[in-house]
Amino acid sequence: MRALTILKNAAFILALPLLLILLWWLGTLGGTNFYVPTPLQLIVTFFQTWFGERMVEDVLPSIGRLFAGIALTIAIGIAVGVVIGLFRPLRRVLEPLLEFFRAVPPPVLVPLLMLIIGVNDQMKVTVIVSGAVWPVLLNTVEGVRGTDQIMRDTARSYRMTRTQQLLHLVLPAASPQILTGVRQSLPIALILMVISEMFGSSTGLGLSILQFQRNFAIPEMWSGILVLGLIGFGLSIAFRIVERRILRWYHGLREVQREG
Repeated sequence: MRALTILKNAAFILALPLLLILLWWLGTLGGTNFYVPTPLQLIVTFFQTWFGERMVEDVLPSIGRLFAGIALTIAIGIAVGVVIGLFRPLRRVLEPLLEFFRAVPPPVLVPLLMLIIGVNDQMKVTVIVSGAVWPVLLNTVEGVRGTDQIMRDTARSYRMTRTQQLLHLVLPAASPQILTGVRQSLPIALILMVISEMFGSSTGLGLSILQFQRNFAIPEMWSGILVLGLIGFGLSIAFRIVERRILRWYHGLREVQREG
């Protein structure tokens, strides 16, 4: 039964991509469009381009910067969000400032950060954090604010310390919304990783794709986009696994509520 469920889930995941590849293959039969490679040509180019030196010189450094940016995004977003969410006066003071910085597009900060920090990995990670942190931070604030007041009063009546309330009440109650913010931040982090590598970088996927485009290496450019898509897909799958483990109690509660 479990094997059947796994096969069914795999079929749902793969059905649409396989259909799109089939339509792509049919659309390029006998075609001579220089800018649209055939699926077979793209697959061959993908393995020739990325399974070698470029994997070590470009892909792995990009993934390292992406993971560093995501880790800092989650840590900063949750820490700052919890503090702002717990203290209403602080929230009122910081709200206009937060709205201002959230409205600034992160790509426009790249030249400024290049001048302040320099062209290095720290600058690229900072670009990722500057844009990806907002969904985590704002969802954390709302999740902490939404903690049931009756439960807070009950915790105080049992003389739980602030730390105990935070660890055993506030964070668990806010965790569904916090993880919603993390999910939203992942594609933003991936986009900003690419953008940061297109400015004054010597390695990285973003730089490689830009160079392929400038040199009219079209199949190689498409293969780089495929690598980004696979990284994004892997992030999504990994996040779902982690989310299921962290929110096991939450999903179980929802299933009980649905069953009546």
